[in-house]
Amino acid sequence: MYHNPVLLKDSVDALVTNPDGVYVDCTFGGGGHSREILSRLSPEGRLFSFDQDTDALKNALDDSRFTLINQNFRFLENSMLMYGVPQVDGILADLGVSSHQFDEADRGFSIRSNAPLDMRMNVMQGLDAKKVINEYEEEQLADIFYYYGELREARKLARQIVHHRKNKLIETTQDLKDIFSYIPSHKSNKFFAQVFQAVRIEVNQELDVLKEMLLQSYKILKPEGRLVVISYHSLEDRLVKRFLKNGMFEGEPERDIYGNFKKSFDLIKTKAIIPDDKEIEENSRARSAKMRIGSKV
Repeated sequence: MYHNPVLLKDSVDALVTNPDGVYVDCTFGGGGHSREILSRLSPEGRLFSFDQDTDALKNALDDSRFTLINQNFRFLENSMLMYGVPQVDGILADLGVSSHQFDEADRGFSIRSNAPLDMRMNVMQGLDAKKVINEYEEEQLADIFYYYGELREARKLARQIVHHRKNKLIETTQDLKDIFSYIPSHKSNKFFAQVFQAVRIEVNQELDVLKEMLLQSYKILKPEGRLVVISYHSLEDRLVKRFLKNGMFEGEPERDIYGNFKKSFDLIKTKAIIPDDKEIEENSRARSAKMRIGSKV
């Protein structure tokens, strides 16, 4: 399977409120969510799906209501305007790396395989993990590990990488892991997952892209249109939670004399929705998933 979609029924139940409407799937992947959305739409409904990974284009659906756009979803608003669609009824984003990208060893996303340091979701872009690890300044690397990997020893890790690369280029995922071979085996999986996550987020500018998509989603959603976002780590979830709550990523909104502020979204559920035990057992990737749903005010 190219990708096993997480929270499939719950997400599409929350998304599709008008069978005749226009919807966006920001992360097409294997097409699981898109197929489910199309199954809920009438002959008049339309679905536009985005994916920057050319591998995903092979999964395009044969349906006259469907359009697959080979773009990063940071170009959401402009792409929709190009198709003559200024407003939509709902937007779904299942963030992170697809099962296919993890499983394709040569993409360099997985900590389990030895592969070239790549980690690009869009293989056409210039910046890859090899460039980050071998060319970034020590302070830049430390910031990436601290903010994106939430690693407390970030400065030490950055210093070790800079020391090692003076003698030999760090070219593969195993080269990177070998630098930290002193990490105890019972801690290594979590540690390397955090290191790889930090580098991957930097390579793909994932948090900046997410912010851009969220801001654009508010602009193109119809009133009462739904925004459904599934995230897989606290950095993403924090941005989504704050944006749905007050339309901002940091700071506090301006309030009137009564302490009220103008809301951008009504929360459909006050707390994040998480997969049940059965789904987690069937799909380990679902373990860290959190879904948040907003309705545009």
